[in-house]
Amino acid sequence: MVERVALLPNGSVNCDVHHPNPTMNELMPFLDDVWRDLIASRGITQLDSIAYPNNAPLTCRPDWRDAVGGLTNTPARLVAEALDRLGAETGILNNLSGVHMLYDTYMAVAVTKALNDWTRSEWLDKHPHLRASIVPPLQGIDAAVTEIDRCAADRRFVQILFPAAAHTPYGHRSYWPVYKAAVKHGLPIGIHAGSAYHHPVTSLGWPSTVIEDYAAQSQIMQTQLASLVSEGVFAEFPSLKVVLIESGISWLPAFLWRFGKFWKGLRFETPWVDRPPAEIIRDHVRLTTQPFDVPDDPQIVSKLLDHLGSDEMLLFSSDYPHWQFDDDAVLPAGFDASFIRKIAIENPVSTYPRLSEKHS
Repeated sequence: MVERVALLPNGSVNCDVHHPNPTMNELMPFLDDVWRDLIASRGITQLDSIAYPNNAPLTCRPDWRDAVGGLTNTPARLVAEALDRLGAETGILNNLSGVHMLYDTYMAVAVTKALNDWTRSEWLDKHPHLRASIVPPLQGIDAAVTEIDRCAADRRFVQILFPAAAHTPYGHRSYWPVYKAAVKHGLPIGIHAGSAYHHPVTSLGWPSTVIEDYAAQSQIMQTQLASLVSEGVFAEFPSLKVVLIESGISWLPAFLWRFGKFWKGLRFETPWVDRPPAEIIRDHVRLTTQPFDVPDDPQIVSKLLDHLGSDEMLLFSSDYPHWQFDDDAVLPAGFDASFIRKIAIENPVSTYPRLSEKHS
């Protein structure tokens, strides 16, 4: 039996929960015959990447690993550990399969379709308190829109999930059909730490260690924010919300200041950015709370929240089963009860409209 830790008010949402990456054998029932044969003949057994390395300590808390140190999980166990023990009612599943790494567009389309169907069948259908993100095949934007339209018919899909780094910055017009589909279905875009790894994760080339890769993710998030604002995505799609997942938080105030400073001198390049970037970002962008990369000092936490300039930007997450915090310290010191309610209920419901819908 999992011991409950009374942290959250009733009705809370855990906005970043990870179910395991499926093996290819688990995806086989959801693939057409031609892809079953091709994948078997090529000997492809798993699509993992350094974005979710099984053996890295950060990937899973030691007491949440199975008897042989793996990441085996079930819907019942995930709900018990990521929701029930914290007092949360709903969890949003974000799958970190390496499907974005595939160069074969046709295979990417087939595997992402299978991945979404597997999530629906093996996770959403097996527990009523789970919701999930749609994984689109970004290798082909038309196919990505088709997959979003297909999955969005199931209202338990509440978000569209991108890796932090793909092929070009996300403000690029090639992605705009995806944003149009997101707005049509009332779905935010979630940008999760990770990469398609078709390009280096740093501006200087490939790093040598996992920690370099992970630390670089906040730099990637900054690049994506600058692109989304500068290219006019939020001007074109004024109702679109973007959630930065597992991005960290402490970098944002300094980025807002620096971005705004340069915009003042160069805004003739982007006439569609008709107000300070910080205002646009506060209206359209949300961040999950883990990893909360701030010292465990209530005064410092309070100062960071003041610098964000909005109490609507944070969404509660535990990042289960990642090991982002000690013991059960999933919330930092300095969050009072009213603010916890804000980030765990009010902000998620306003960001994910489908969360307010009841499903049997």
